[in-house]
Amino acid sequence: MEKPGFGSESTTRARSVDALRGLIMIIMALDHTREFFHAGAMSFPPEDLTRTTPILFLTRWITHICAPVFMLAAGMGAFLWLRRGRTTTQLAHFLWKRGLWLVLLEFTALRFAANFSLVNDIVVLSILWALGWSMVALGFLVRVPRPVLAVLSIVVIATHNLADSVQASQFGAAAWAWNILHQPGIFRVGGVDVLAAYPLVPWIAVMALGYCLGPIVTLDPVRRRWWMVRIGLVLTLAFLILRGVNIYGDPSRWSPQASGVMTVLSFLRCTKYPPSLDFLLMTLGPALLLMAWLDRLVLTTTNPMMVFGRVPLFFFLVHFYVIHGLTFAFALVWYHQVAFLLNPVPSMGGLAKLYPADYGYPLWVVYAVWVGVVVGLYPICLWFARLKERRRDWWLRYI
Repeated sequence: MEKPGFGSESTTRARSVDALRGLIMIIMALDHTREFFHAGAMSFPPEDLTRTTPILFLTRWITHICAPVFMLAAGMGAFLWLRRGRTTTQLAHFLWKRGLWLVLLEFTALRFAANFSLVNDIVVLSILWALGWSMVALGFLVRVPRPVLAVLSIVVIATHNLADSVQASQFGAAAWAWNILHQPGIFRVGGVDVLAAYPLVPWIAVMALGYCLGPIVTLDPVRRRWWMVRIGLVLTLAFLILRGVNIYGDPSRWSPQASGVMTVLSFLRCTKYPPSLDFLLMTLGPALLLMAWLDRLVLTTTNPMMVFGRVPLFFFLVHFYVIHGLTFAFALVWYHQVAFLLNPVPSMGGLAKLYPADYGYPLWVVYAVWVGVVVGLYPICLWFARLKERRRDWWLRYI
């Protein structure tokens, strides 16, 4: 695999990883389209049961699977990369370089894509930040025997919610460290506000677990699917039981609502920042079941899932620019002005007062734009995937 978490290995054994990752990229684009376009996204989170609708809630909920799959697939990719005749030292060095590169992209390419500015507003430490530092951490952890690392990863995932009661403020001047590790929050660096949106501890454990599950991907198809299905079912069942007990596993308890549908939504409303035990069970279980199903399909290299799964970093960055750019075209038609879009959108921390009071579009527009973006990016990503196959330029390994 060219890159843990973002590359591809042209073997049957790795295709299920690529296909899963490609499917997740498509789903992820829906969430980002919603954040830029949906009217409700400008004023309330879609998980707010007092204001949301079932379809809006589920539009957001199905995308929860994305970040856990990114982390798990990155760990699996690291193991597959090692299997191609590399040493543990070579893998560690690659992970460190790759991880730091993703952190740099968080502060540059991704920040500009989200804000069309590198200096305006708050600095957000989001998914590329978490992926990058998780890779750096995995670069050290790959020296730990896999059985030991698997146990440690499971223990961290299962017990990190015990630290939910610990507040960053308890650490005084070092509160920022706890924000980065476990509790989302804002701190200041040199007069600049920084939001730690993706605390690292749970994500590092998920990526390490993916590395430990890597050997399953190398099994013959029958045994590979056997393990994926059973592990996926165990995790999904564990979620249903733990969430049903409603004592431990998530800082946000579910509760009976005015209707059965809303009660189900309350049950599914698990904490993502940081990812709770319930959240990870809810997403990783179905992810492995999806992977087992995709492993049964005969997918060509031109299948959209395979194409996007082979160039996910390229897709990730480009789709942000396309979606954000489309907001200008829509605003010109609907609002006859675009200057306000030079400020961050309210759904991403921008000031609502800088936007028209009625800014945003119906949910059907979000879905239409999402489909258009995915279809439009397919030929571009196919071209780039083929370019990477033909050429071995060093810079192509980092996109």
